[in-house]
Amino acid sequence: MKLLGVLGNPIEHSRSPEIHDAFANISRIDIEYRRVLVDEGKFEDVARAFLSEGAHGFNITVPNKQDAYEFADELSHDARRSGAVNTIQRMPDNRVVGHNTDGAGLVADITLNLNWTPKEKKILIIGAGGAVKGVLGNLLETDPIGIDVVNRTHQKAVDIVEWINDGRLEAKHFDELDSGYDIIISGSSAGLKSNSLAPALPDQIVNEESRCYDMIYGSRLTPFLTWCRARNCREYSDGLGMLVEQAALAFNIWFERQVETGDVIRRLRGLL
Repeated sequence: MKLLGVLGNPIEHSRSPEIHDAFANISRIDIEYRRVLVDEGKFEDVARAFLSEGAHGFNITVPNKQDAYEFADELSHDARRSGAVNTIQRMPDNRVVGHNTDGAGLVADITLNLNWTPKEKKILIIGAGGAVKGVLGNLLETDPIGIDVVNRTHQKAVDIVEWINDGRLEAKHFDELDSGYDIIISGSSAGLKSNSLAPALPDQIVNEESRCYDMIYGSRLTPFLTWCRARNCREYSDGLGMLVEQAALAFNIWFERQVETGDVIRRLRGLL
C-alpha cells in the first residue's frame, strides 16, 4: 500500500482523497490517502513526519504551497516558474522533488474538457495571488495574443507580470481593460463573496463570444460566473475540472499512470 495525503489548513473540506481513491481504483493501485492538518508555522515538521511514516508523496493546498517550495530538495520547471509547489514526489534515494500541476491542470480542463482554444486569443486574468502566479506560465505556452492581469491592488499585478517576465503579459488598471476578451479567468478569492469583485469589473470586458472561467468551484454558480452569465457570455465554467486535472497530473508523477478524468469529474460534480 502506498501512503499519500494532502497537507494544508483548513483541510477537512478537501476532495483530494475521493479523487485519488478513484484514480487508484482505475489503476488498480492500493493507496491510503489522508487529509493532514498543518498548524501555522509547522509545515516542515508535519511534512517530515509524514515522510518518516513512509509516504510515497503528497499534495499541498493553501496556505502551504510556498512552504512546500522551500521544503523541496529539487524543483520542476513549473514549480520554479510559479514559485509554489502543490505536489511532492519522494524519489527512491529519498530526495524530495517539488512540482506544480495547477497551471497544466487548468490548461487541460480548458482545452480538453471544455474545448476552448487559447491560441491567438486575448485573455484577461482577474487576481494576482498565488493561484494566478501558478498558472500564467502554462497559459502563455498555449500561444495567446496576450494576457492582461488586473487586480484590486495594482502593484500586485505589476509584481506578478515582472516575475513571469513575458512581453505578452501586461498589468492593467480596471479602467484600462479592453472590450470583449476571448477568455476571462478569475483566480481571485474575492469571487467567493457576492459583492466583492463583480462591481469593479467594467461591463465591456464581456461580449457574446467571451468564455468565462472561475478557478474556484462550488455547488452553485460562483458570483463571478453569475456576473458573466448576466452579460450574455458565450460559455462559462467553474474550476472543478481543474481540480481533477491537476490531481491526475500529480498521480502520474507518483505512479507514471495517465488516468481518464471525465468520469471522476462527473462523479465529483454529483457530490457537490
